[in-house]
Amino acid sequence: MSEFFTRMGDGAGVYMTAEEIREDILKGVKDAADRGKVPELTQEEMDYLYQIITMPGNIVGVERGREVVSTSDSGSCKITYHANIAMERSMAVLVSEKVLGADSVDIGNMDYSYKAVKQIVHNETPVMELAQLNAVMPVLYGSMPNLGLYTKPDGPVENWSELLPLAKISEARAAQEEAVEHAVRDIVFVAGEMYEAGADGINLDTCGASGDADFLAGLLATEKIKEKYPDLGVEFGAAGEFVLGMHGKLEYDGTKIAGLYPHKQVKLAEKAGANIFGAVVNTNTNMSFPWNIARTVTFLKACTAVATIPVHVNVGMGVGGIPMSEIPPIDVVTRADKALIEIGKADGL
Repeated sequence: MSEFFTRMGDGAGVYMTAEEIREDILKGVKDAADRGKVPELTQEEMDYLYQIITMPGNIVGVERGREVVSTSDSGSCKITYHANIAMERSMAVLVSEKVLGADSVDIGNMDYSYKAVKQIVHNETPVMELAQLNAVMPVLYGSMPNLGLYTKPDGPVENWSELLPLAKISEARAAQEEAVEHAVRDIVFVAGEMYEAGADGINLDTCGASGDADFLAGLLATEKIKEKYPDLGVEFGAAGEFVLGMHGKLEYDGTKIAGLYPHKQVKLAEKAGANIFGAVVNTNTNMSFPWNIARTVTFLKACTAVATIPVHVNVGMGVGGIPMSEIPPIDVVTRADKALIEIGKADGL
């Protein structure tokens, strides 16, 4: 019985039979369809996914003409602190463009949060100006809403993670609502400064990391940015496949935010005025790559089917079917990319 080399969700290599791969594909599809209440992949799509997973060669690629654009959050920083190459960020932008062939990239501070950036924005704008002077590709400025930074002792509001275990539900909700106001104000302020510095767009990264209030902060900030700077692009990236209900009652445009999966998250991002939506599906490290990628493609296909703005699926470590490892293995990364583009209909990566 022939076996095929693939990976587990933590990146470990494993050999699986054709039957095992097909079984995990079906289980992954059904898990996503059940959780998200979305359609399953067709049998033809699952058969093609099997072909992608079992293709010979270490690296696979999309069919000619099916190429999509790529972007990178905190891309200029990754060269400096991931590759440990001492390089000024605007120079790293040029390396990303001219050497690595990136289609767009964002400049972010090492402390990748708008609250922290607000204090040093006068040091950040010259970096953006220099990058814009030399780069041809779009250069965005990116950070996270990171609502948790607004809690005491470093921030002005009470910590809802401490209040909730004490059953102080109303106080915890009030603290989150107050934090949203602070975050929106900081994000819009930084966006305005970057707009003046020539930024092509703003990347709101990992919206929802602190729950539904965090996601709401991203939506409201997007809305205000588009009102004040209509020609400034906004990339709205989610934090997870569904929004955690840390507050539980927050709504945007009449829709409760908690519990939304990508196909519903994207509709709120559209209403807020986002130009690009970054869909996220989490990787389960205990499950195989066939299970994870089948699940991811099922969620993504449902998302792109209803989206009216481009969907750039997040394929970083631990999301998008990619294993949770510091350096994701290229064999499954390229297979994930191909599946997400050709079956999931991703507009970008």
